[in-house]
Amino acid sequence: MLGLYVLGALVIYFALLYAVSRWTSGKGDNEAFFRGGRRSPWWVVAFGMLGSSVSGVSLVSVPGMVRDVDMTYMQMCVGFFFGYLVVAFFLLPLYYRLDLTSIYGYLELRMGRWASRTGTSFFLLSKLAGAAVKLYLVCLVLQEFVLRDTGVPFWLTATAAVFCIWLYTARGGIRTLVWTDVLQTLCLVAVLLWMLWQVCCLNGLTVGEALECVAVHPHGRWLEWDDWTSKQHFVKQFLSGIFIVIVMTGLDQDMMQKNLTCKNLRDAQKDMCTYGFLFIPLNWLLLVLGVLLVVLAGNMGLSLPGKGDEVLPMFCAGGYLGTGVSVLFALGLVAAAFNSADSALTALTTSFCVDILDVERRFARPDVVRRWVHAVMALLFVCCILFFEAMDSSSVIDAVYVVASYTYGPLLGLFAFGLFTRRTPCGRIVPWVCVAAPVCCYLLDAYTAAAFGYRFGYELLMLNGLLVFAGLYAFSKR
Repeated sequence: MLGLYVLGALVIYFALLYAVSRWTSGKGDNEAFFRGGRRSPWWVVAFGMLGSSVSGVSLVSVPGMVRDVDMTYMQMCVGFFFGYLVVAFFLLPLYYRLDLTSIYGYLELRMGRWASRTGTSFFLLSKLAGAAVKLYLVCLVLQEFVLRDTGVPFWLTATAAVFCIWLYTARGGIRTLVWTDVLQTLCLVAVLLWMLWQVCCLNGLTVGEALECVAVHPHGRWLEWDDWTSKQHFVKQFLSGIFIVIVMTGLDQDMMQKNLTCKNLRDAQKDMCTYGFLFIPLNWLLLVLGVLLVVLAGNMGLSLPGKGDEVLPMFCAGGYLGTGVSVLFALGLVAAAFNSADSALTALTTSFCVDILDVERRFARPDVVRRWVHAVMALLFVCCILFFEAMDSSSVIDAVYVVASYTYGPLLGLFAFGLFTRRTPCGRIVPWVCVAAPVCCYLLDAYTAAAFGYRFGYELLMLNGLLVFAGLYAFSKR
């Protein structure tokens, strides 16, 4: 019966998304798909981006994190905020001044076609893998806790999810997403607050008592100062948070494409600062939920699952929080996943069409080419989700950031070289440098782990970018 309630809620939710898509898509031309006509209100973009950043991965993985690393994830979230300030006041002025559709157009203007295509290729790889990981988690939860007894295979669940996303983004693109993201973020925030309230009630706590419980609980620890070898050390987490935002937002076509739909630079900066500030309390609430779930499990005598990603789904699907919460959890999970995946699919299509194919100049019917590219990207999404299902990663959010450390590092190095030097790299050497740096980082990580017991955390991203910068400098001229 629970599965029927969930499916009914999802059908209604998708109908709303499709209605918003039809209302906002307009003529459905490339200008609307790529740039949204540059008429988006900044506060709409900011609120919608909040849901895009949190995603289904955070909704499931962040509460489950507290059992292993306490609330030390907040160290990275604080670093995120300072990263958003760098993007708002350093990168956004550059993109608006050059009037870019794809931000990787800067690399072509500054360093030539080889640099642009290399940067675009790394973005395509990074975004396809990262977005597929996030959507995989949602499909897995739906499969295990909603569709398990129906006989529906996982590949069909994944295909249906991607098809729904393709259907409401195919026409309006980024113009549609700016508004559908608002609906999706509203669902996500409402579900989170409702779950927090329900968990407080089941623990017999008022809001004030719940906050006091979290503050004194062993898993309520924020800071890690003592162990330098730990991935959770404050310096590593804080600096990694800054650089992760710079590369995964400021150098990411997916996240920046929405900001570039604002009317002007000032609106885009207000959007970025507002969204960056709100990101901190939202993640704090997710961690608070995780601590309260651990307390609830102790009070109810429940054994928590081995994987952190299964803690919250266990409570929701098992009916411990009530049928209403279970239905809303599934709805919030899908809303968060769609919010992230739909913008990723649109950004992948935009970047490939603009940076690789140059559709507006090379094709007589660019709109038709864009529709075909959009469909192919959706098919690749399905393939990647099935690949991650075969891998069976134990911590999806950690996998997202590990992938980012290797694939976003070259983007960090390319943009840093272009912005902070006046030199031009040898064009054909750029792809080789950008491939060699992640390989060197992987080998170095393996060596330090074997020789000294030290494992790199997300700071590997900074090392990766530094190696690319050094390699480009070595093969460059004024």
